Amino acid sequence: MTVRRRVVVRGRVQGVGFRAALARAAATRGVAGWVCNRSDGTVEAVFEGDADAVASLVRFCREGPRGADVSRVEASAAEPEGATAFVVR
Repeated sequence: MTVRRRVVVRGRVQGVGFRAALARAAATRGVAGWVCNRSDGTVEAVFEGDADAVASLVRFCREGPRGADVSRVEASAAEPEGATAFVVR
C-alpha cells in the first residue's frame, strides 16, 4: 500500500548532511518525495511509497546522520500524489 507522510525535523539538523543522508536512505528503500532546509532551521521532507519503507524513513529522521541532534519529529499523513523520484531541494 502506498502512503505519503510530511515530516518536519527540529534540532541541529542543518549543516550536518541531513538532506543528503535522507536522499540516500530514500533511494535504498525505493521511496519518492523531497527534502529541504527551511528558513526556521528545520528540515522538511515528504516521503511517498510502501508503508513499511516510509515508516523506516520516519524512524531514520528521529536519529538523523552523524552530527545531527534531533529534538523533535512531527509526522503527518497526506494523500499520495504519485511521486516517482526523490529530490533534494
